[in-house]
Amino acid sequence: MSNPSPRAAAVAAIASRKSQGASVNFVEEKPEAIFGSNTFSLALMKEMLKPDTFKAIEKTINDGAKLPEGVADEVAEAMRNWAVSRGATHFAHVFYPLTGATAEKHDSFYDPGSDGRTTISKFKGKTLIQGEPDASSFPSGGLRATHSARGYTAWDVTSPAYIVENANGTTLCIPTSFVSWTGEALDTKTPLLKSMQALDKQARRILKLFGHADIARVMATAGPEQEYFLVDKMFYYARPDLLSAGRTLFGAPPPKGQEFEDHYFGIIPDRVMAFMYEVDRELFKLGIPAKTRHNEVAPGQFEIAPIFESANLAADHQQTTMSVLKQTADKHGLVCLLHEKPFAGINGSGKHVNWSLGNATQGNLLDPGDTPHENAQFLVFAGAVIRAVQRFSPLLRASVATAGNDHRLGANEAPPAIMSIYLGDQLADVFEQIKAGGATTSKQRGTLKIGVDVLPELPKDAGDRNRTSPFAFTGNRFEFRAVGANMSISGPLIVMNTILADSLDYVAGRLEGAPDLNKAIQDVLKEIMDQHGQVIFNGNGYSDEWHAEAAERGLPNLKTAADALPAFLRSEIVELFEKYGVLSEPELKSRYHILCEQYEKHVNVEAKLVAEIAQTKIFPVAAAYAAALAEGAARMKAAGVASSTATLEKVAALVSQLESDLAVLHAVHGAAHEVGDWTFKVLPAMAKVRATVDELEALLPDDLWPLPTYQEMLFIK
Repeated sequence: MSNPSPRAAAVAAIASRKSQGASVNFVEEKPEAIFGSNTFSLALMKEMLKPDTFKAIEKTINDGAKLPEGVADEVAEAMRNWAVSRGATHFAHVFYPLTGATAEKHDSFYDPGSDGRTTISKFKGKTLIQGEPDASSFPSGGLRATHSARGYTAWDVTSPAYIVENANGTTLCIPTSFVSWTGEALDTKTPLLKSMQALDKQARRILKLFGHADIARVMATAGPEQEYFLVDKMFYYARPDLLSAGRTLFGAPPPKGQEFEDHYFGIIPDRVMAFMYEVDRELFKLGIPAKTRHNEVAPGQFEIAPIFESANLAADHQQTTMSVLKQTADKHGLVCLLHEKPFAGINGSGKHVNWSLGNATQGNLLDPGDTPHENAQFLVFAGAVIRAVQRFSPLLRASVATAGNDHRLGANEAPPAIMSIYLGDQLADVFEQIKAGGATTSKQRGTLKIGVDVLPELPKDAGDRNRTSPFAFTGNRFEFRAVGANMSISGPLIVMNTILADSLDYVAGRLEGAPDLNKAIQDVLKEIMDQHGQVIFNGNGYSDEWHAEAAERGLPNLKTAADALPAFLRSEIVELFEKYGVLSEPELKSRYHILCEQYEKHVNVEAKLVAEIAQTKIFPVAAAYAAALAEGAARMKAAGVASSTATLEKVAALVSQLESDLAVLHAVHGAAHEVGDWTFKVLPAMAKVRATVDELEALLPDDLWPLPTYQEMLFIK
């Protein structure tokens, strides 16, 4: 009896596996009792710090005030005591380099005593405030040379320290900014904090115009939804493309995909549910407000979404959430795929960033109320968003331009690469009235009568939702749907905060000193609609008609990263970021170079994988099968039996085609030097190899095919 193929062995192992995940019991371990238990929270600091010290910390977090000298020592000692009591032996300055990933450097609390037999646990304020990782080994886009290695991490007081648990111990993690010895930002947190500071300043100017005297710090807020796929670990390790590139570079469509639309919001499989329970528990302990979980549209795809937080904290928590998803999946024999398009032919994964702004005294500044036509303050903020998105749409598109996201944007599953705003029926009508001379009415919420006596009447929103829009108003916030699943949300948030700060600055300049504020508001809002209203579109963003209409409106359609990334180099973009102190020209250009470099590296890895897998796994099997068919046909002919050679001819032709396709791929790969080469030459050559291989998959015997199939990976859980 022959040995089973690796694929068959993998399926058998999955069928008989036992869960390795931890048992979760929310009856004995109440969510409210564990929430934030692993964070050095404000409540904990209030218990452990002197009143004056706590008030200083609270003022920094809530009002953005500078932290007084001398506070750090007391905080560090309290933080150490808490962490050591939880079993921590090390602390780590956690930072977010320009790779988009999370980085951390671990140092021990313990130093040897003078007698050589004891240790001393200590943690000083200066150690809390500043660390020194190597600044030359991270991408810097030319800001740092290899021999210029010094960089600093700086404690971010506004994001709480937290404990990360491991089977063998715990580590105290301290969120920090990361800057070079010469002061340039080498991370995503530093410019995000600067953008929030700029937005706060300009928003307060607007609020002051509306007569508010008591104005708390205005915060950008975010709530990023995270889509992801789960694949059994046995399949993952049998797919070199998933292992090294995060997406499948080959794979014929399965007999059943997502066409039945039966996975979306379907019953969550038990194994996945066990994983989700454990994810929720770990996020609760870290103070991350996970709210929603469900099956997504594609088979094997799922989503988790949190409640709104400060944009800076939301960005930190989003990075942690991605880590928790991956680590927890591993415990359950699964792999969490965060690539934007891990499987061709079915929906990819996004990270819809719900974004708003508000404060403790005036509340959510993007809440229209029941009669938005009478809410002038809201209309000013919403109008500023309209101006910002239209004026800087190339920058918004560039902020989500990656090799992975290029496979997703514009497909019938994600917003197109054309940046437009969906306002909904109510707000679109109000702004059209403004354009015509003045808004006097608002469409009201209705009541939805279902027609079944036992079911209640439902309050009906004044506007529908639009999943095809990249920038959609959803009641009291905007949802930027073009962000990729694998991305840090900091980059898009930096852009959104900064362009809105610019628009609020412009509007405040027009309104300040106006003799008739109401007339000035009407004039500036009408001007915004006249000059920027073409960005509003409430229709189907997936349709071909919209692409044609958008071109007529003058809206750019930057389909690829190669088209989009040069926006970072435009003079008006450089001026924008420098004006508000968010990024200097060298910092901005460094990000352009890093994004280009990251794009090229991703496609380069994929191209090498395509060539390697096709040459070493697919070609030998296909050639051997063609030879076997030829031998069989010859024997039948010798025996005088008539037989068709159609399959042989197809397989032989495809084997020959594969050799030819690989030769083309090798040629264009060797000649690629710029982003455009990788986009318009290498990727099409890879796609040609894939098309040939996928045809072969449909012809070769199932037990000969060396790679786990789409059907197996998507449906076996």
